[in-house]
Amino acid sequence: MENKDNIGANPDSKPSELNIDPNEDMRDEAKGLWESIKEFLSDLLDIREDTDRSTTVEAIRKDIPFKGHNAWILIFSIFVASIGLNVSSTAVVIGAMLISPLMGPIVGIGLSIAINDAIMMKRSFVNLAVMIVLSVLTATLYFSLSPVKEVTPELMARTWPTILDVFIAIFGGLALIVAKTKSGTIASVIFGVAIATALMPPLCTVGYGLSQSIIGNSEGLYWALGALYLFSINAVFIALATFTVSKLLKFPLVKYANQKTRKRTTRMATLIAVLVLVPSVWTFLRLLNQQIFITRAKAFVTNTIKYEGAEIVKETDDAEKRRIDIYLIGKLVPQNLITQWEDEFKKTEDCENCTLVVHQGADQSGELAARLSTEVRSGILEDLYVKNQEAMTSKDEQIRLLENEVTQLRGTALPFASMRNEAKINYDGLKRFGYATEITTDFSGGIDTLTVVRVEWADSLSQSVRNKQQQKLGQWIKERFSLDTVVVNGNVWRKK
Repeated sequence: MENKDNIGANPDSKPSELNIDPNEDMRDEAKGLWESIKEFLSDLLDIREDTDRSTTVEAIRKDIPFKGHNAWILIFSIFVASIGLNVSSTAVVIGAMLISPLMGPIVGIGLSIAINDAIMMKRSFVNLAVMIVLSVLTATLYFSLSPVKEVTPELMARTWPTILDVFIAIFGGLALIVAKTKSGTIASVIFGVAIATALMPPLCTVGYGLSQSIIGNSEGLYWALGALYLFSINAVFIALATFTVSKLLKFPLVKYANQKTRKRTTRMATLIAVLVLVPSVWTFLRLLNQQIFITRAKAFVTNTIKYEGAEIVKETDDAEKRRIDIYLIGKLVPQNLITQWEDEFKKTEDCENCTLVVHQGADQSGELAARLSTEVRSGILEDLYVKNQEAMTSKDEQIRLLENEVTQLRGTALPFASMRNEAKINYDGLKRFGYATEITTDFSGGIDTLTVVRVEWADSLSQSVRNKQQQKLGQWIKERFSLDTVVVNGNVWRKK
């Protein structure tokens, strides 16, 4: 009876089963999932295991020296790049960048600072300086001797850096040093970085600017300094990327027997790293702010500057002065609307201290024409000239086609008056004369053109004489007028 009270009762539960926490299970599962993700990403992105540090350092050391073959390769590649820029050929410029040896000393600078190698650092700086001087001199010589002096789009694209150039140099430099550190260097990456970072074209543009400055072009020196600035940015950020990756991969520092020498080298490398890093950050932020201003200014102009009957012919953005100049033609915009645009522009984000200037034909004295730059006016004239040339070319082609058709018709037309008079003199009994051009086909696809002559003879001529005269007449017309085939029909007008 004692067991009856226990029928249907739950067995004693274990303490662990009584304290189950669903949230704790979810946390454990989430933790396991996160660990799996971290392990996957680590396997995917970790490059430390496949990094050959000693081989990388030796390979970079070998790329630093600049003499012999490298010197001549640089000179020839500078000539190739200068020609490509001179004729605005992108393909030629790319080819020159592929054969240029400029990248070696720049990577050497970044690595030497990272591993405190004073000797490598000195060699890299010296070789880079020699390369720059030799490149600029070669380009200046070429552009001074070249008969083509006009500035091309390829040259103008290298006269001032943008924030995009900084990004290209940063990510290109990272790709380059990662490729170099891999066991078995990836050559295609190195070639791609050489093209993307474009170290050589800016140096060629420096030479072009100097050559223009020599012949008295006031903008030449400005172009040269801007191009040199672009080259400096590319070089600095490639070296900085090399330095960063080398530190992250923990390349071993160079060991010095003398403790004093080691400390001095470390201080020097640190000082150079700071001197490179601080201006780089400042340059990056400065160019970023300029790009933000230009982007917001263009968006404002596109979305706000609208007035029916007025057209924007030119827009200039001066990021240094934080100013936009807009040139309008057509219907005059009321001044109160222009003032409203100016107020709205100053309320735009990052444009609080910026200036919007609208130029239009409000002044009848021609001041707008004076304000419009030569570039705008020449651009408008160029468009008109191109359109007129296209119209003239089309008309010329039509005239040429009609002339050809007339010539063909004249070629098939025979001088009837001359034929008639000569035939009358040479052939007795000829009473009537005529000819026609006949087009025939045998339906097999070919078309023939025949000259058919029709004549009428006097009744006094016998049939044999008529036949003989007709045969002779056909031969005469064929030879006289250089015809392939002549058909002569006699007495076709004779009345029955």
